[in-house]
Amino acid sequence: MELATFGAGCFWCTEAVFQRLMGVEKVESGFSGGHIKNPAYREVVTGRTGHAEVAQITYDPEQIGYEELLEVFWKTHDPTTLNRQGADVGTHYRSAVFYHTEEQGELAHAYKEKLDAADIWPDPIVTEIAPFDAFYPAEDYHQDYYNQNQSQPYCAFVINPKVNKLKQVFADKLKQHQLRPCEGINAKL
Repeated sequence: MELATFGAGCFWCTEAVFQRLMGVEKVESGFSGGHIKNPAYREVVTGRTGHAEVAQITYDPEQIGYEELLEVFWKTHDPTTLNRQGADVGTHYRSAVFYHTEEQGELAHAYKEKLDAADIWPDPIVTEIAPFDAFYPAEDYHQDYYNQNQSQPYCAFVINPKVNKLKQVFADKLKQHQLRPCEGINAKL
């Protein structure tokens, strides 16, 4: 197993996307890229800790490669908005790749350069690409949030479109047993 750590705005969105990919064994919401140890969510959202909300992904490189994870990362969020994703604003919502190996760093930089050259977005890519330093798991209530709270307005209006885009664009990379949008916590009742 290998690790990948991505910040693509709200970690609930990022977690929901990567949980659905074949070869991904575990996705944990948390914080990376800051300057204090063991931050709590209430500290991170102030913007004073320097952390980004991230998803740390444990994956099997025999089933899905880091380049494939990067492709999903770049195509499921807006890497051109500095310190925001949609209505979520603040440095903790920044777009970031925290690479665990030099190879991951080289692949992330090369992919970004390829996207810049393709001129896909009208604005430049502002994604931070930095070496991984530390990961701090978020509180338990942040873990597996989308799967347990699909009827919540944020999930319905913000995360559902990302998951639906994933299903359309990356259908060949999805796990076979996916929750349908109507399933989730209500299906357990």
